[in-house]
Amino acid sequence: MSDDRVLVENSDGYVVITLNRPDKLNAFTPIQNNSLMEALDAADENPDCRAIILTGAGRGFCAGQDLGERNPAEGTPDLGQTIETYFNPLVRKLRAIQLPIICAVNGVAAGAGANVALACDIVLAAKSAKFIQAFSKIGLVPDSGGTWTVTRLIGEARAKAIMMTGVPVTAETAEQWGMIWRAVDDGELMNEAHSLAAGMAKGATVGLGLTKMLVQASGANSFDRQLDLERDTQREAGRTPDYAEGVTAFLEKRPAAFTGRR
Repeated sequence: MSDDRVLVENSDGYVVITLNRPDKLNAFTPIQNNSLMEALDAADENPDCRAIILTGAGRGFCAGQDLGERNPAEGTPDLGQTIETYFNPLVRKLRAIQLPIICAVNGVAAGAGANVALACDIVLAAKSAKFIQAFSKIGLVPDSGGTWTVTRLIGEARAKAIMMTGVPVTAETAEQWGMIWRAVDDGELMNEAHSLAAGMAKGATVGLGLTKMLVQASGANSFDRQLDLERDTQREAGRTPDYAEGVTAFLEKRPAAFTGRR
């Protein structure tokens, strides 16, 4: 990447994307947002990339929109246009990419930063991390999919409370509530993320991507429609080389050598 606001590191079968404005708690700017989108596109189009880690540099994951770029003296901003241009495309992309996306939340995740993290597939958080729906503190409503994602993760009562009060949710509480996958010791966060990504990169990643799509579709489907979608998706999965390899490896009592090819 030519823009050092977002760093990209290629590993064995997966990519690590790091938000890199640590002096600003990695708060989003239009340039950083565009660079993140480009990094995600590049990972998605890279045939050697089979998983993604998203994390932040320094002591925070992301503090949301960089309010330092707002000047009240310039008049009333069109925040809806900002969301439509930057944040909605970002969270849509995170959910549309058919690769496992692991978010390693290394510190505070506030506002849009929290909701971008929660839009990822598997969220690990350092025990010192906090998730803050900070919008109410500046007279705004949650965005970046927060009212949809958080409500489905933890229920309406808790979602309303943390959004209307802005009370921070610790990593350990987030794990207890089912908001994230795991809270881990700070020093083990990236080791855990790399281990998870490496394991997934060696897995049947077409099937993993299809599983991601099925789970995401379930919230809008009736039970019967979801059964039909599972049928159709299983038909697709059953035609992949990874399925043939998985069955063969099982019968031969050896580890499968998945390729992630369709």
